[in-house]
Amino acid sequence: MRGLLASSVGVTCAAALALPLTSPAVAARPVSPAAVRPAAGAEALGGTQSLPLAPLASRDRTLAPVAEQGLPRRDVRRFSLVGVIWDDPDTILHGRVQVRTRASGRDTWSGWQDLETHDDDAADPGTAERTSGRVHGGTAPLWVGDSDGVEVRVRAEADRRTDDTARGSRTATTTAPLPAGLRLELVDPGESAPELARQDTAAAGAAHRALAPRPAPTDEPPEDLPAVDASEANAGLAGLTDLDATEIPALDRQQTEEELFALRAGELTDRQRAKPYIGPRPSIVTRRGWGADEGLRERGFVYTKKVKAAFVHHTASGNGYRCTQAPSLIRGIYRYHVKSMGWRDIGYNFLVDKCGNIYEGRAGGVAKPVLGAHTRGFNSNSMGIAVLGSYGSRKPPAAVTKAVARLTAWKLGLYGANPKGRTYLKSGGGNLYPKGRKVRLNVISGHRDGFATECPGWQLYRKLGSTRTTAARLQGR
Repeated sequence: MRGLLASSVGVTCAAALALPLTSPAVAARPVSPAAVRPAAGAEALGGTQSLPLAPLASRDRTLAPVAEQGLPRRDVRRFSLVGVIWDDPDTILHGRVQVRTRASGRDTWSGWQDLETHDDDAADPGTAERTSGRVHGGTAPLWVGDSDGVEVRVRAEADRRTDDTARGSRTATTTAPLPAGLRLELVDPGESAPELARQDTAAAGAAHRALAPRPAPTDEPPEDLPAVDASEANAGLAGLTDLDATEIPALDRQQTEEELFALRAGELTDRQRAKPYIGPRPSIVTRRGWGADEGLRERGFVYTKKVKAAFVHHTASGNGYRCTQAPSLIRGIYRYHVKSMGWRDIGYNFLVDKCGNIYEGRAGGVAKPVLGAHTRGFNSNSMGIAVLGSYGSRKPPAAVTKAVARLTAWKLGLYGANPKGRTYLKSGGGNLYPKGRKVRLNVISGHRDGFATECPGWQLYRKLGSTRTTAARLQGR
């Protein structure tokens, strides 16, 4: 699925395209969070190779020499995820980006694979994250598995127009220039967070332990708090006795209600206390569980006032990955978002694999209204849930929709939101709604509802109706 131009009907929201070069089992079998944690004691740091692209001789004589850039085949250090970035985040790449790779230790090369040239997963215009000076434009990253060879080509889109003249018709061909500063990013996701980073963030958490409680709600602008360890941000959750835990355990309904009363003491009305509409908390793999290197992200957290809506995405990552590979894929997306795209952290608040495992995304606390970078224009007072997979033509497994329903029933319930209801969000600026417009949206919306995009894929989008019903039932509505 190629991303459409921003000026057209839509653009895609892919965050990663998983096309493994092996032939893994693809059955969507439930697995425990323990099965997806990184290997014990693994300390591979990971890294990013950033290689500038150069003009290529075009095979199309109608194109100017600068209309095609790339790199010829070359040997590189090992990587598993690839993307292309450029200088200006507001510049759209009108063209096609393709790569082919060589699996590590082999002599065979893959066929050419397309990278999504989307621009729809991002921080809102005008926010500190968007205007930091570090943000780049970029494609979605492509998951290719363990590789040590690469070739890339970026070709500008030719626009051929026919003009009628007094002497007849003539065809003129023009091409939009490629963005400046094109670079190939080769990401090694590593195995787990390095010990040094764990010690560093633990020390920061100890220094700011008094800041761990839930912050006072804010709306405009969001609140940016000093450094706290990511595990520290989840302190106080029921059943979480070890801040180094790889999993936040599931709760039953009574335990969840008790947690709600504790987290929102003094905020609930008598009616909400008498009949709290909230689904049981599902188990969630923590950032430590999927091996996040906390030294990569910005130290502070940014919060908005509440969570009024959830936007569902897919990553267009292909469906051939094993669920035990999901942590590595998430680490790759995280590093690409932070080190290549220049964001403060991974863009999504939560991720879900095809086996129904739920992962903590952007740091700041799974129960808190963390500002993400998932639906440009509607990141405030919302959360973003990214499903790892491609669901344009393939139906999502039942485990996926059940996981999204469980997650939204709980998280939206913490803030009194009805999954079957509608709410108003103020646009921060996007290609569907201008900045400042109040837009009425479903409390559980697809990405395409707030931004012109194909995301979350038609087959997943059409399941959102039943997901809303299931989530509401789980809340007791």
